[in-house]
Amino acid sequence: MNTSFFGELLQTISDRGRALLVRPRRSEASRSESLVELCEHLLSGRGEASGVALAREILGHYAELTTGPRIAFFEALAQRFGTDPASMEAAIAAWRERPSDQTAAGVHAASEPRRQELFRRLNLAPGGTAALVRMREQLMDALDHRDDLGAVDDDFVHLFSSWFNRGFLVLRSINWSTPAIVLEKIIRYEAVHEIRDWEDLRRRIDPPDRRCYAFFHPALNDEPLIFVEVALTRDMPGAIAPILATEREVVEPDKMRTAVFYSISNCQRGLAGVSFGNFLIKQVVEDICREVSRLSTFVTLSPVPAFAGWLRRERGAADSRAIGAADRAALSALDTEGWWLSPPLVEQVREPLLRAAAWYFMHGRNSRGVPIDPVARFHLGNGARLERLNFLADTSEKAMQQSFGLMVNYLYDLEDIERNHEAFAEQRTVVASSAVAKLARPLREPVPAGT
Repeated sequence: MNTSFFGELLQTISDRGRALLVRPRRSEASRSESLVELCEHLLSGRGEASGVALAREILGHYAELTTGPRIAFFEALAQRFGTDPASMEAAIAAWRERPSDQTAAGVHAASEPRRQELFRRLNLAPGGTAALVRMREQLMDALDHRDDLGAVDDDFVHLFSSWFNRGFLVLRSINWSTPAIVLEKIIRYEAVHEIRDWEDLRRRIDPPDRRCYAFFHPALNDEPLIFVEVALTRDMPGAIAPILATEREVVEPDKMRTAVFYSISNCQRGLAGVSFGNFLIKQVVEDICREVSRLSTFVTLSPVPAFAGWLRRERGAADSRAIGAADRAALSALDTEGWWLSPPLVEQVREPLLRAAAWYFMHGRNSRGVPIDPVARFHLGNGARLERLNFLADTSEKAMQQSFGLMVNYLYDLEDIERNHEAFAEQRTVVASSAVAKLARPLREPVPAGT
């Protein structure tokens, strides 16, 4: 109710303020420059009503831009709305002359790019937050070939990290009584295991041994930010098919011992880089434990989206440290179409693939020195332990292309989460079970004959 009232109040202020703004329409060619002029007016203005109305007008005109003028607008944000050099130099000179908290605050204020204040003022328009998230999505598309716009993206992430911090997020349980507009978005945003239809969705959220939770923000009505699907089971699962099966036995409440997080989907691409998942998992664990006191194990059943690409590169590298000659020969079966349907080929591939996977997780690093796999970075960074590798755990077309069917269990041991998190954050240590660590032992090069 309060959020609705506040939104209606902003709308009223905006409508009244529009009467103060009389601006001619511009041609498509000059629309981005017109937007820049409006942005300058917004930053220089002081009136609340006219400011909210002007922010609304800017966002409305921005939404009409095609790709070319939109890129030009982003260029203007990067080049004309950055830090003012003269103000920065004056603030630094004042601090050097009289170092104090006051002059340091002046340096901080002068160092802030003007576009951050612009985004704050645009955010006051009705629907401003959603419009800015969408704007950042389009900026991310441009960043694929325009590194010079990176500073604008950094400012978005900086502001979004504050606007979407945990204190503003609301956790909701998603069930069959949730409004259809939200359920439709759960179907649309599911990024790990496709939800085929409404009946498939019902099987995931309606039975007593299934749960779904999502984070929402008051400024984005009925728009989930991230959601997690949970299966309450007896034991730690080693494959996804039994969890998603159309016909399965529902687990009785007195036999539930394990909470399995089998799908976590980020819904708003424009909020990439703003972490919600760590808070989501911890909050869900607390909520489920209050409801099902017998739960003692909290694990994921996670995909390994970067594994197949890495393994193909390693198989093609003569000097691979991860794969020896014998395993490379055995893994040639992966090139056989439908190899997972042939029992002899499955047995040929099983152990070499698991050894390669263990090395991938324990030793594989990208250029920044962190694990290659994005899902691994997420869970290890949240304090989980790499517990088990599951061979042919998902034989869907997508999983076979991304990971040759491999899935993994990350274990959230509530007593070790903080210690594991610190080990990963400070030393990039991959905390793993002894079984996984044993599989990942370094290769022993053959000893040359005659030595």
